[in-house]
Amino acid sequence: MRFRAKIVDLACLNHFSRVINTIAKLAKTCTLCLTDSKLYFILSDKVANGGVSMWCELCQGNFFDEFQMEGVAAEHNEIYLELVPENLSRALKTAQNAKAVKIKLTNKHCPCLRVAVELPSLSSSSRIVTHDIPVGVIPRRLWNDFREPSVPDFDVSIYLPVLKTMKSVVERMKNLSNSIVIEANLSGEMNLKIETDLVSVTTQFKDLGNPPWASEDGCQSSAQGRDLESMAEARIDIKKLQQLLAGQQVNPTKALCNIVSKRVVHFILLHEDVSLQYFIPALA
Repeated sequence: MRFRAKIVDLACLNHFSRVINTIAKLAKTCTLCLTDSKLYFILSDKVANGGVSMWCELCQGNFFDEFQMEGVAAEHNEIYLELVPENLSRALKTAQNAKAVKIKLTNKHCPCLRVAVELPSLSSSSRIVTHDIPVGVIPRRLWNDFREPSVPDFDVSIYLPVLKTMKSVVERMKNLSNSIVIEANLSGEMNLKIETDLVSVTTQFKDLGNPPWASEDGCQSSAQGRDLESMAEARIDIKKLQQLLAGQQVNPTKALCNIVSKRVVHFILLHEDVSLQYFIPALA
């Protein structure tokens, strides 16, 4: 099992760093799955137990100048590692104007991802700062726990308003309540609502647009045949929503959410070469 990769392009490095920062804000520990074409960062708290889950996918070719890996076996050419994304994020912070960054899977005293940052120096020799990030190697028999979550059979799918705007609304609301109701319909309307014994606050967004799922791939969802005006809603933990919005450094070109009434809100943030899915289960 081997893995080594190198980033030389500064724009790619900064972009990669932003993605890792976002993940570090969403997950204390996560699973990194390496394949020869993609990297996946996976958090699979069981939604049934009230945990959030996350699936972030990156095309390695858009970030790395060199990328070599050999998985556990020829027919299973993948590597699954458990890591603390904050550690990787910290290591990359030292690389803001680096000449190159090399990442390699090593095993001295324990399995580590070694991040070697080559910094520009005044003399002809370069300075290299290395960080060893401990990782756990996940055995083959457990891989099935980390498959891509299926898109739930949603009632409504809607584009999100500008994330900065949504973030400032949620920041203000979180001082009033621990939970927030997200409701939306198929006429491009979405409301964020707080309801407590003392106060009820609603922020309305209009003309957001609804993604053309149903027509696109014949994907059957409960949305078909649904009254366009009727709202689907889910009450979720406001801190989990705020975490998602506060951690956003990917600046998605498209952001949408799917609501399964009273069960789950599924967020999808898309950037040219990164897609992030985030599932927040509804509160009872």
